[in-house]
Amino acid sequence: MKLNTNSNSYIIIYSAILVVVVAFLLAFVYQALKPMQDANVALDIKKQILYSLNIRGLDGAEAEAKYKDVVKEETKINGLDYYVCNIDGKTKYVFPLKGMGLWGGISAFVSVNDDLNTIYGAYFNHESETAGLGAEIKDSQAWQENFQGKKIMSDDGNVAIAVVKKVENKSSEVDCVTGATLTSNGVSEMLRNGLPQYINALKKK
Repeated sequence: MKLNTNSNSYIIIYSAILVVVVAFLLAFVYQALKPMQDANVALDIKKQILYSLNIRGLDGAEAEAKYKDVVKEETKINGLDYYVCNIDGKTKYVFPLKGMGLWGGISAFVSVNDDLNTIYGAYFNHESETAGLGAEIKDSQAWQENFQGKKIMSDDGNVAIAVVKKVENKSSEVDCVTGATLTSNGVSEMLRNGLPQYINALKKK
């Protein structure tokens, strides 16, 4: 019996088979590549943690080795993940933070000295901020370096760290990214909401 390749039934069956085959191939490729993708994601996180510790410019193997050298413990407190690190014999704590920017999620790794009040370094990331504006929170190393040495809490116990349009207190405030006020506000809120949770919990530990 000769198939009628112009019939509706033939087209529907052919299309269905094609969709199943393509779906199977995509699922196979996804599963085959997933371990590599997971490894790349894990390495990227390790690099971001190292960036927050002011360690940059390392390739994959160097970053893996350096991470093992400086990160002494990956742990939790009150359900919050954090990292205990050692830099030149001194303890640093790295805190992961999440917030919202102008167009989507933003995140950070912030390292803090063992006084639990002085920022040692910071690295910021984003999902969809505007290139050349809000995206500068990730792309500008110079802007990230402005956070080094800033105080998180004031002497009276209030949250002091902030990203502002006009710096009045150089000990705890950082200039916002030019042309990206809303993204900068998101960074400020993320720091002010997230860091005290770790600090207060660790002080009670």
